[in-house]
Amino acid sequence: MGALICSVVLLSLIYQSHSLGFKSPLSIFKRYQESVWSSPDECTRTRQPPIPPNAQNFSLDIRMPGITPTASDSYMCMAVRVPRERDSYIVDFLPHASMETAHHMLLYGCRSPYSTDGYWDCGGVQGTCEDTANIIYAWAKNAPPTKLPRDVGFKVGGDSGITYFVLQIHYGDVRAFRDDHRDCSGVTLRMTSKPQPLIAGIYLLMSVDTVIPPGKKVTNADIACTYRSYPMYPFSFRTHTHRLGKVVSGYRVRDGKWTLIGRQSPQLPQAFYPANNGVDIRYGDKLAARCVFTGEGKTTTTRIGGTSEDEMCNFYIMYYMDAKQAVPYMRCMENGKNEMFRNIPKEANIPIPVSPGMLMMHGHMHQAGPEEESVLLQPKREEEEVLDQDFHWEEVADWPEVQLQLGQVSGLALDSDDNLIIFHRGDHRWDVNSFNNQRIYQQQDLGPIQQSTILVVDPAKGRVLKASGRNVFYLPHGITTDKNNDYWVTDVALHQVFKLGSDGNGDPLMVLGKAFRPGSDNYHFCQPTDAAVDPVTGNVYVSDGYCNSRIVTFSPDGKFLRQWGAGSSDRRKLVPFNIPHSLAFVPDRQELCVADRENGRIQCFVAESGEFVKEIKKNEFGGEVFAVSYAAERGGLIYAVNGESLYGRSAPLRGFVMNYSTQEILDTFSPDTQEFKMPHDIVVAKDGTVFVGDATADTVIKFVSSEKAEHRSVKKGGIEVHEIEEMETFVHAQLKPSHKAQAQGLAKGIPQEQTQQPEEKKTIVKQSTQGASVAVITTLLLIPLVVVIAIALFIRWRKTRIYGEDTETKLESSSSVGILGKLRGKTGGGLNLGNFFASHKGYSRKGFDRLSTEGSDQEKDDEEATDSETEEYSAPPPPVSSSS
Repeated sequence: MGALICSVVLLSLIYQSHSLGFKSPLSIFKRYQESVWSSPDECTRTRQPPIPPNAQNFSLDIRMPGITPTASDSYMCMAVRVPRERDSYIVDFLPHASMETAHHMLLYGCRSPYSTDGYWDCGGVQGTCEDTANIIYAWAKNAPPTKLPRDVGFKVGGDSGITYFVLQIHYGDVRAFRDDHRDCSGVTLRMTSKPQPLIAGIYLLMSVDTVIPPGKKVTNADIACTYRSYPMYPFSFRTHTHRLGKVVSGYRVRDGKWTLIGRQSPQLPQAFYPANNGVDIRYGDKLAARCVFTGEGKTTTTRIGGTSEDEMCNFYIMYYMDAKQAVPYMRCMENGKNEMFRNIPKEANIPIPVSPGMLMMHGHMHQAGPEEESVLLQPKREEEEVLDQDFHWEEVADWPEVQLQLGQVSGLALDSDDNLIIFHRGDHRWDVNSFNNQRIYQQQDLGPIQQSTILVVDPAKGRVLKASGRNVFYLPHGITTDKNNDYWVTDVALHQVFKLGSDGNGDPLMVLGKAFRPGSDNYHFCQPTDAAVDPVTGNVYVSDGYCNSRIVTFSPDGKFLRQWGAGSSDRRKLVPFNIPHSLAFVPDRQELCVADRENGRIQCFVAESGEFVKEIKKNEFGGEVFAVSYAAERGGLIYAVNGESLYGRSAPLRGFVMNYSTQEILDTFSPDTQEFKMPHDIVVAKDGTVFVGDATADTVIKFVSSEKAEHRSVKKGGIEVHEIEEMETFVHAQLKPSHKAQAQGLAKGIPQEQTQQPEEKKTIVKQSTQGASVAVITTLLLIPLVVVIAIALFIRWRKTRIYGEDTETKLESSSSVGILGKLRGKTGGGLNLGNFFASHKGYSRKGFDRLSTEGSDQEKDDEEATDSETEEYSAPPPPVSSSS
């Protein structure tokens, strides 16, 4: 009997967990309606409770203040101030409205609403906000609540630019108010002050000029735009039309391939439904949507408009972005081109059948069948590797193995094989006599440099593989390569940019600018410093330079496209470029980073448009940053070298490694066997090897990370993982001591063999220690398991001895419940399996609900919460009113 009771309890718990975690937005409607929603016909409600100043989690109730519209298709608005000045995040939306009363409801965020007193008619001239109105939430047709995924929130307050919420309700047919009742429809926001790593936003695709002829069976409204921002990840979508809409579909188009984001009938409850899993939107993708209408039964033309008799075509994407790059609201209103939409999947024109039982009328809704179940995956994020404190770049002292005959090293690049390309000035020097006050080169009589100015060098040994560039250049400066390994170089004396074939010989493939003629228009440069090439579009970016302080963009065939200057997040504090000296293209983000030399900073821009993204400025730079490079590894790394400042803000000359997202300096490095004199350019190879060209020392210095030769420790997801190099590397570490140790030993007169011995012992001890550590950890992990099993066997043996073989029949059912209760939540002090899985990569949730076991995975002040979904936050929910 006891075994039967345990089985029943266990099955009921599994069923409950399944029912909470695997329901679609459709199937959760009834539960929310019974517990949260209220009748829209009355406004007797309690006052919004005050929000405790130190509460981390709280709720905000935004309701219309009891209004009775007097005309159909009225738009009414009211404003509520964001309750806190510091950053807050919306994580849930609980609507309080009925489609019998409200046609649709929108929540905007802005800084300056049109009014802050009571409510106003916002369907005419006044509108919603005096500044930009960002859509945060939308509701129609009795849509159920919207719950955001874990770690995702809409950011408001603080520096978000949103200090007010504006609730807008479109009241359709005024006959719903024949009894003169007052309406208090609105929405409850569940919020937290806990910073969310992923910021939510809304992307709206909207048709503005579609015309639906009367009687026509099918009319398509197509919208498409090219995406020009940071990567975003759709997690839900919403469709909206009026009565004539049959189906609305949204897609990502990449390289001609259409990938579905979401597709739904707008006649179903217009909720935010889970988006197609695994769809990401990246720079250069196209976002496209199609609304299918029918004019059958109509005798007049229907156009896009704001009344119930008009039509709308809206496809909302609710997405998340990394908090460092988040853009909260974007929209597209461009008509899609016919040739593009010839390839749209056929499903976009297949109406979704809507039976009367699937529609919610008078607060009732059809239960979703298995075919309607939707899955909302937990946002997928790559784990970041955190560099260990011992991770460091060190000079390779015996590189190059052969002497390179170099002049002033002005530029470095890498080809597709990671061969190092050195651009140097041979026997020409840039000194005080090189230019006059008009920036005209004064030493033309010297002729072009007769030595090979472009050297392709083996990165391992430093041997010259190829040499070119004789009798072409006067004062070389910057060099880069494109995807075809062609060279793009700048010459500050010639004021020109050259494209050279990959062999470096023959006539230039392209020349931009006029020889020895400085200028500032579309066809002239003035001492251009560097070039960068977009590997996807082929567009060329030139930093121009010592005189013009601008970035100039050209098409692959050399046509001028645009130019821009320095950027700033605050236009009032805009500081122009002061010698944009070096460029780094960021291919995985489609950005261009600029080393703004004399301002001692790095600025990054959206490459296509020149839109300012960020600025990196550190005290450690001193007054100057000479060069910048980028590597996509570890989530993005910025490499830079600084220089001596003429303004007294000098700092030690070093190389810097920084996290692109956080801007944190992860490492600084400098050579051991020599000193930086003027580190002029920097490049980083695919394997992390760094090369720095020094224009005063006429040399190139190679650096490698310490992880290449030594044991390293990498932290992933809070777990420290020790990695041991292959045996070949281990043996090599035994036989070959570090240059620094050997040099120190020789300097003290210690034989080389003796300097090796401690290293050998150290390495052997380290490896044996690691082996012992693994054994110890494994043993420690196994001991509790063995003990638990032993205790369980002992208890069973003991009870069997006391009660006999039918012990199970003597166990009380409450004992079973207690044990299972401890497994379910931390109130029982036991293991919470839901929390364990929820904290690991790959964990997913279905529908918009959090699992009931998630409570103990919240922040510390949630410790007293139960595992009930409605008690997930420490702050109590707002009182349920008797009206909506």
